[in-house]
Amino acid sequence: METLNALQSRRNVRTYQDRPIPNQDLETILEAGRRSPSSRNEQRWDFIVCTDRNQLTRLSEVWRGASFVATSAATIALIIPAADEARVRESIHYDLGQVTMAMMLAAVDLGVGSGHTAVADQVLARDVLGHPENMVCAWLVALGYPAGRPLAPIKTPNRRDFEQVVHWDSW
Repeated sequence: METLNALQSRRNVRTYQDRPIPNQDLETILEAGRRSPSSRNEQRWDFIVCTDRNQLTRLSEVWRGASFVATSAATIALIIPAADEARVRESIHYDLGQVTMAMMLAAVDLGVGSGHTAVADQVLARDVLGHPENMVCAWLVALGYPAGRPLAPIKTPNRRDFEQVVHWDSW
């Protein structure tokens, strides 16, 4: 799939087929995240891949909007260092945005849908994932083959018109 085609096909998928994702495809998605740009190349992230159904069910309870994680084929937890300074936190979260998008584009290229979610209950996340006390679970990226309509370019995306968003040379 071409990059622009992948961008036009990507959407948040929260209903999945009951079908595992091959480890090789999961590794491709993880490699896309690992290779993402990061501020000063600090790469302040670790990934925990969950495929166990009981673990996914428990993980779906870390935020009120994360119920779809329970039915995903796999979910990647993005683990970062706890940071007190706002500037450091913002930098890390900017980097994680790039990680997330790289993973989602790699997934759509493989025909795998994805949906991201926040994490509110850090105690539960740590209990499920076992990451160190000085780290937090920032986001989850759920993965699975879409139930219903497959991934394909969206002809009329629900987005503001190009002319409303793009300004040439000045506002």
